[in-house]
This record gives sequence, structure tokens and C-alpha cells, in this order.
Amino acid sequence: MKHNMGRVDRTLRALAAVVLAYLVLSGSVGGALAVVLGVLAVMLLGTSLLGYCPPYALLGISTCKCEEHRKPPAASA
Repeated sequence: MKHNMGRVDRTLRALAAVVLAYLVLSGSVGGALAVVLGVLAVMLLGTSLLGYCPPYALLGISTCKCEEHRKPPAASA
């Protein structure tokens, strides 16, 4: 699996996950909203840690600046 998320994208997702987790764990939100925000926080943190976002891959989006992740695989002779 190759990365398709850049450093800024990963950092923003991690920060959003922390904020959402805080809201859920502090009791600021409850019920179904807490469950939805908790799941969203886990998804954001997971994609941030992996550096891979499946919807980005489906849409052909990449915010990764690494050249190694943008080059097509070399053809074998």
C-alpha cells in the first residue's frame, strides 16, 4: 500500500481525531452522536497513522509530496 497523504493532511487528521475523541470522552456529546464521532475519530487517526486514505485512492487524489510514491513502477525486462 503506497502513501497518498502528505504531512499536513496527516497532521490535520490527527488533530481532528484528538478533538473528536476529547469531545466524546469528556461527555460533551452523548448518544448516537458520540458513537458517530468516536468512529470518525478512529477512522481519522487510522488514516493519519497509515498515511493512506481509501477514498483518495478511489478518486486518484494524492497529497503526498514524496517522489517515490508518485513514480509508476519500473518495468521489468
